[in-house]
Amino acid sequence: MDRRNFLKTTAFGAALAGLGALPGCGVIKVRKHFDIIITGGDIYDGSGKPCFHGDIGIKDGVIKAIGHNLGYSADWIVNAEGLAVSPGFIDIHSHTDTNLFLAPKGESRIFQGITTEVGGNCGDAPFVFSDTAWEKRSKGTVLGHKAWRDVDGFFSELRTQQIGINYTSLVGHGDLRRAVVGPYNVKATDEQVARMCDILDYELGLGAAGLSFGLEYAPGCYCDTREMVELCKVVARHDKLYSIHMRNEDAFVLEAIDEAVEAARQSGARLEISHLKAQNPANFDKLPAMLAKIDAAHAEGIDIAFDRYPYTAFSTSLKTMVPSELRDGTNEDIMKRLKDPGTASQIARHIRSRLAAYGGADKVVIAECRNADNKAFSGKSIAECCRISGMEEGEMVVHLLISENLSVNQATFAMDEGNLKTLYSHPLSMPGSDGAVYSPEGPLSESLPHPRAYGTFPRFLGKYCREEKAVDLPEAVRKCTGLPASRLKLKDRGLLMPGYAADITVFNPQTIIDKATFADPHVFAEGITHVIVNGVPAIRHGEHTGKLAGTTL
Repeated sequence: MDRRNFLKTTAFGAALAGLGALPGCGVIKVRKHFDIIITGGDIYDGSGKPCFHGDIGIKDGVIKAIGHNLGYSADWIVNAEGLAVSPGFIDIHSHTDTNLFLAPKGESRIFQGITTEVGGNCGDAPFVFSDTAWEKRSKGTVLGHKAWRDVDGFFSELRTQQIGINYTSLVGHGDLRRAVVGPYNVKATDEQVARMCDILDYELGLGAAGLSFGLEYAPGCYCDTREMVELCKVVARHDKLYSIHMRNEDAFVLEAIDEAVEAARQSGARLEISHLKAQNPANFDKLPAMLAKIDAAHAEGIDIAFDRYPYTAFSTSLKTMVPSELRDGTNEDIMKRLKDPGTASQIARHIRSRLAAYGGADKVVIAECRNADNKAFSGKSIAECCRISGMEEGEMVVHLLISENLSVNQATFAMDEGNLKTLYSHPLSMPGSDGAVYSPEGPLSESLPHPRAYGTFPRFLGKYCREEKAVDLPEAVRKCTGLPASRLKLKDRGLLMPGYAADITVFNPQTIIDKATFADPHVFAEGITHVIVNGVPAIRHGEHTGKLAGTTL
């Protein structure tokens, strides 16, 4: 055989080895053995391109091949006929954090197709920074676990325990400020800003995903733009993400967008606006102007995007009903003000004005109360609580804050459904749950979380993609996968490509939908058939396998 014919023959043989024997050729080749082959599905690769019909071969936690007729030599053959095959969903805005120690399988996340999520949002991360802060916190425990001095300690303990999803975390600006400046309403000195920058630089070097601001919450709300810019310069040097819960999301939301963009402009940091909303009926018509500001920043060259959960109710601490200037200091300081008749009266007036802006006391629902005397108020609106107790609105909220030691949450229905559809149709938007890991079993089952903890991604795909047609399915999958991965600069996740980590969600696009409600939140979504994390089946035929293949990123 001459060299030319040899090369032609061996090339043909190599093709046969990869594709299998062609019909009628009489040649038998051993196909490559995979751990998993997903066959016959509609593959949405996370790029936004139209789907294509084909197979995916997985070996050693990695996507090894994508094509047609990969064969049947695998430990598990997944028949995906009629199903969508996509990268695992990435939740860019979560508050899972320490809940992973109580629900390591990540049930409320994995059952909606999420394989990776980002914690430490809204200025609050699960690890501390200064020696003094660490010493104070380490005298107690965090959900039964020790305090963590830095992100590396927290990540190490998660890996040691084993977790069912991939997890990474931002550094919380509120934690930085608390550790360096304290919990007080003061301007940080140049030396204090430099110290916060040094700690942030250290944490980002250890592997934190970026920095989050929570400018509605104390003590983060006491910072100025100068402090934001200097910290964001550190983020930009590391090419990490700057995420912001803006200072205001209602009456001054346009000004808050300006501030967020200005910090990105001056620092060069990539900006992610958290849970973008025009809150309260008086502000619903501001959405076009909000999006125009974001579009202008993007046209200017600022790297900007935003996320939003697919519900018209937000959820946060009831403590935010207290004016920010009266949330200064420690919880003990706030409790003293609530118990002082004169200050409590001032706070009650502010609460009544907030309730009026929301549209009334019936718009605010109280989550679970831990005080046995308050059990009748769990899951009730403030209006219902007032009817039960005989108290007026401001007095009722002050009572709940004091009797629950400030640890009680609210869900407030203050957003517009039409605005939500518009947000999702915008090319820079993506779903983000603003929720956490929960489980229908164990201690977390006793809580009343916002249903977004269980339903965000199925609701986005089922209601806003399939039913409302705010976005088509290829683009919806991109918003769940490739787009958040690009924001985080994840180099091997968010797309279905050979060489990428085998994080894969297989779902039925005709049936996927959320089932969790505010009254009954611990209910898994429908339509998620299989979920693979780092090449290991976590969900098979809708059932959890018990495998914990997640890691920290």
